[in-house]
Amino acid sequence: MTQLAMILGVLVALAYFPRTEAAPSWPRSIIKTIPLLLFSLSAYLEGVGAFLVAGLFLSALGDFGLSRDGDAPFLYGLAAFALAHLVYILHFMSVSNAPLWDAFSSAPVAAIILVALMVSTELWLATHTGHLQWPVRIYVVIIGAMGLAALTLPFGWMVIGAALFIVSDVILAINLFRMSDTHHHRMKAGYAVWTLYVAGQVLILWGGMLG
Repeated sequence: MTQLAMILGVLVALAYFPRTEAAPSWPRSIIKTIPLLLFSLSAYLEGVGAFLVAGLFLSALGDFGLSRDGDAPFLYGLAAFALAHLVYILHFMSVSNAPLWDAFSSAPVAAIILVALMVSTELWLATHTGHLQWPVRIYVVIIGAMGLAALTLPFGWMVIGAALFIVSDVILAINLFRMSDTHHHRMKAGYAVWTLYVAGQVLILWGGMLG
């Protein structure tokens, strides 16, 4: 039943592809939300820990928010994902039994690159987010901390999953704030975001199942 829920989640995620760049609608929102709900159910049935279950469930709420139109749903989705990253931080640190700053000794190059990426968003992202500037800044700090927490783990599926999650969010930020609605790469970016995001969440879940 555990793996069945995960497989069903992947299948629904694949079914969402044709709707990636479609206009907001209730069917689109429901289909986008189901995969992470099923991943969360899979984590719960496997007994991998409350933090991982909560992170996947909050991600489902974030997917729902970002599937809707307008600033209020966007902020709701952003807040849900921020909370998801916070509980992922707790999950990763409980597994590694190491503080966040250990990332700079266990994986110094990756940690420095991650911090540099976070700082760089002040140049290519923050100035383009208008009145959403501070919520986006706070989110960048939180997802960066999630990445550092993942780097305290031995290299494995959860580390790769966290990295894919971060890359998907970078592409999403470019798609939302730097690309016009008619940009010729917008659809490709949408597909890339969904692919990397789902793959990242599956690997985080899978790594949790493997212990």
